[in-house]
Amino acid sequence: MKQNSAEASCAKSVITTEALPIKLWLEARQLDEGALEQARDLANLPYAFRHIAIMPDSHQGYGMPIGGVLATRDALVPNAVGVDIGCGMCSLRTSLDAIETVDLKAIMGLIRETVPVGAARHEAPQDEAWMPKREGHLPIVESEYDRALYQIGTLGGGNHFIEVQKGSDGHIWIMIHSGSRNLGYTVANHYHAQAKRLNEAEGERVPQGLAHLPATSADFALYRDEMNYCIAFALANRRLMMERVKQAFAEVLPGIEFSHFINKPHNFAAEEEHFGERVIVHRKGATRARAGEWGMIPGSQGTRSFLVRGKGESDSFASCSHGAGRVMSRAQARRRLDFKEEVKQLKQRGVLHALHGRKDLDEAPGSYKDIDAVMRNQTDLVEVEVVLEPLAVIKG
Repeated sequence: MKQNSAEASCAKSVITTEALPIKLWLEARQLDEGALEQARDLANLPYAFRHIAIMPDSHQGYGMPIGGVLATRDALVPNAVGVDIGCGMCSLRTSLDAIETVDLKAIMGLIRETVPVGAARHEAPQDEAWMPKREGHLPIVESEYDRALYQIGTLGGGNHFIEVQKGSDGHIWIMIHSGSRNLGYTVANHYHAQAKRLNEAEGERVPQGLAHLPATSADFALYRDEMNYCIAFALANRRLMMERVKQAFAEVLPGIEFSHFINKPHNFAAEEEHFGERVIVHRKGATRARAGEWGMIPGSQGTRSFLVRGKGESDSFASCSHGAGRVMSRAQARRRLDFKEEVKQLKQRGVLHALHGRKDLDEAPGSYKDIDAVMRNQTDLVEVEVVLEPLAVIKG
């Protein structure tokens, strides 16, 4: 259902049947039913502000759809940030304009030796200088800090990746996608449980997964501070991995130089000003895209990615997609996709890929939306600066 002309929006479609409008950067029929129901739940939250924004890569998550943007007054929703607090991407430009396959294979081999992937962690604690400084009362961080020393500089699993790419600017680029590992997961689960207890004690009926912490509660400030630490830890995690990647490049190709570091989280909440009010913007699988702000929108391991600048679109709360978004669940991908066909397509593109068996099909290109269609749906949100073609990828 479209808004009337007095409420004109740059969104592709707008649903007006709920307490607040839902503005979508895709047609409503293109959003899976589970994500659509979650968006409706968000639009009926009493503390939600103005409208709900749904990015073009959106799909069902837990509580809140991935690719969702929720602004609130005086409330924090742990599951509107997600369990991988601070998850995001960073990119780095190299001085290379090309790279031989033999060198690329050698570099990827060195990266695998120094960056643990999946559930793996380092065998020894890493230099504490990489860890963010702890300030104030951070009870969950304190309890998980020693374990985090073994996990900083590790990739994790799922859709996390290290990718080498050729840019339309003539440079070879490095992109890393990872988050806050077990630290963020533990913080998220603890405060979601606290929020549920608080809401139940007040007799509030809350949609599944959307328990909130009111600003008047002590847990509101605790979660805010621990969330911010996890965001800093996730950045430190990516920085350490990037350092190991740089070392691998330098060992194989001495004299290489690096520049243009970009970092963008896409699972976080932050106090911002929108429509003349100070509100808390929750982005879950969504990237902030203020006017002129750099960001990254990756495709799958077989499709291109994009370095973009935000346009600061108010209707999206200055946000854009965080990637292509899933078109099928992980279990569906393993059941439905043809392993040989997925590998064939990657080989045809010349990508040193990470598909080694049917168990990896959940991260095959066929399990993701068409990244070009996603980008066409958000031309009002971002401007493409560099197009990146995949050369080699390590997956968690």
